Amino acid sequence: MHVEVEENFDVKNLTSFKIGGKIKKVYFPKSIEEFVQVCSCEKKFEVLGNFSNTLVSSDGFDGVVIITSKMNNIITDKNSIYADCGIKGPKLAQIAQKHGLSGFEFMIGFPGSLGGNIYMNASANGQCISDKLVKVKCFSQEKGVFDLKKDDMKFSYRTSICQKEKIYVLGAEFLLDEKSPEEIKNKMEENLEFRKKHQPSLALPNCGSVFRNPEGNSAGKLLEESGAKNISSGNVKVWENHANFIVNNKNGTSEDVLNVIYNMYVKVKEKFGIELKPEVKYLGNKNKREAELCKILNIK
Repeated sequence: MHVEVEENFDVKNLTSFKIGGKIKKVYFPKSIEEFVQVCSCEKKFEVLGNFSNTLVSSDGFDGVVIITSKMNNIITDKNSIYADCGIKGPKLAQIAQKHGLSGFEFMIGFPGSLGGNIYMNASANGQCISDKLVKVKCFSQEKGVFDLKKDDMKFSYRTSICQKEKIYVLGAEFLLDEKSPEEIKNKMEENLEFRKKHQPSLALPNCGSVFRNPEGNSAGKLLEESGAKNISSGNVKVWENHANFIVNNKNGTSEDVLNVIYNMYVKVKEKFGIELKPEVKYLGNKNKREAELCKILNIK
């Protein structure tokens, strides 16, 4: 079995931030079998889908990354859908809509892959990835390939068991609601319109919301009231229309992004005494300043 592999891979254009240097070795498995084969060959690796909430170091990464974007098999059976981890949210939403199946409308504007959405229990517009989930096909170095039922995933706000243990999502099965394709399409269009008004388009490189909402509060509101919209570093700045988003205007660096996140964090902490938790993950080498900021912000 031959698995596609690249060395010294320039990842910048794959990331939502359009930031990142070269990765030492990157695998592109197309199936679960190929994924398992890579894991049997490599002792240490990172697994990523669409790099939608990952900040990759401008200095690159000296390790191994498995990119699951080519694992995109889908099986539909009546109101059941199985999808591999690499399929993007919008494509999954569109396929469900064509089959008259409701439950994925919220993903129509998501840049992320299914695996990432399950990993962080993504949600929007009153829907959540775990709502219609039946079971997840997983992989760990200790157990190999195995299934976890919805209750075993330990879902809560922006978290799952995958963040607590070294468990990787390979695919998932969902049981959706039957509705007319037209009704589902209308809901998807409403969600896209809402997203246009409240979030930057992907034409402006960004990684989605920067901070999680504190319990009973809104990170965006706290950032707005603390004056965070004026923060910038190099070619990276807080988006003028919503204070919980950062955009890379052009040629921003990973250090620029971390500087902006840190200054946003400080603004809210000084004004409200609340320590916001970043949703952004970091991959790669760190210079001295980046290491300091990641430690303060608890970005891993």
